[in-house]
Amino acid sequence: MSAVIAYVTTESVEQAERIGQALVAERLAACANILPGMRSIYRWQGAVETAGETVLIAKTRETLAQALINRVRELHTYEVPCIVVLPIIAGLPAFLRWIDDETSAPQPQ
Repeated sequence: MSAVIAYVTTESVEQAERIGQALVAERLAACANILPGMRSIYRWQGAVETAGETVLIAKTRETLAQALINRVRELHTYEVPCIVVLPIIAGLPAFLRWIDDETSAPQPQ
């Protein structure tokens, strides 16, 4: 099993909670952490913007990464949300097994 972390930015704590709840309830993530109070500076449509955002970090299996990305995209309000998946290269074996146990195997298509 290969675990990954999905890093997502949202417009509010409420949106992060809604997305995180769905990911965990649907077994696309074992856990979702919400970090409020982030300040973002970014270029959008030719202008430099500044906005308050909330970070959502979800732990899942590598095999569920695309399904997680697709589900976040469905639930997110941004036109182009930040959804990136990063590998976990090492970790406490018991924690990594827990991620595996709490997420669903990918469904055949």
